[in-house]
Amino acid sequence: MMFAPFVRSDRPAAGLRAWVGDRLGQRTWWREILLIGILYGAYELSRGLGDVDVSTAMANGREIMHLERLWHLDPERVLNQGLHHALLLAVVASYFYSVMHYLVTPAVLVWLYRSHRAEYGRARTALAISTALGLVGYLTIPTAPPRMLGNSGLIDILAETQHYGWWSDDGSVPQGLGGLTNQFAAMPSLHVGWAVWCGAVIALYARRRWARALGIAYPILTTVVVMATGNHYFLDAVAGAIVIAAGAWLSGLVPTRFRSVPLGPGRTVIDGVTREELEQAAARVEQAASERTDADWDAAAEAEERRYCAIRR
Repeated sequence: MMFAPFVRSDRPAAGLRAWVGDRLGQRTWWREILLIGILYGAYELSRGLGDVDVSTAMANGREIMHLERLWHLDPERVLNQGLHHALLLAVVASYFYSVMHYLVTPAVLVWLYRSHRAEYGRARTALAISTALGLVGYLTIPTAPPRMLGNSGLIDILAETQHYGWWSDDGSVPQGLGGLTNQFAAMPSLHVGWAVWCGAVIALYARRRWARALGIAYPILTTVVVMATGNHYFLDAVAGAIVIAAGAWLSGLVPTRFRSVPLGPGRTVIDGVTREELEQAAARVEQAASERTDADWDAAAEAEERRYCAIRR
């Protein structure tokens, strides 16, 4: 029986873990909020760390643009020009770029924690690893976004629409705070990377079809926006998706105890089995035992004895 190992009397560890979960499960949410805060703080602070060689960042940006045009993978120019001639869409895209990155990701984390606790630990760990990989990319491969290259032919949409929001020509940060961020953090695009993570989680675990469709659409729309606003190259977006894939793979190598979530009532007990499922399994085992006759028990004992003798031979 599938749940039999979890209801046997010789598995005290299961009972102990469930008992601990009852007392700790309700007080673990603050730890996850702290981890999310650290994740965002590290993302923002690391973007401004280190002395960036401007000439190197510009050269890297020009090299990416050259490769894209050589391989005919430069849709950002067409998207940027189209957005430039549609003011309303430009303002919407600017708000999308400035806001959604910081709203959708924590919302998905909270939803996953509350509704799919068994899957939350590894998903959160994958996001953290991917973010760390992205920050390494920012520090080792400084890259100027296309909006900063004079010969790119792209217009800085956020600078053009800054009168409609709080941002300036220093990106999506509030006016006057541009000096606190790294303007040369284009490769990889964590805007796209985090959106891919959100989309994958929603598509995998959402129950409603429309929600899964939104999950698939969100990273696609984010990719279009970051290119159309002149903040990222197409290859930046590809690199962001690769970073998320790498984080998901590496999370599988992390020991379970480092990516597990403390247990709580009605939540994960052992390997994805919830307390409710555990109780239901125990009730089924008791019912099946009560329905067995002496002849059934004798037949089962004889079958087990024959199996044992066959193994000994």
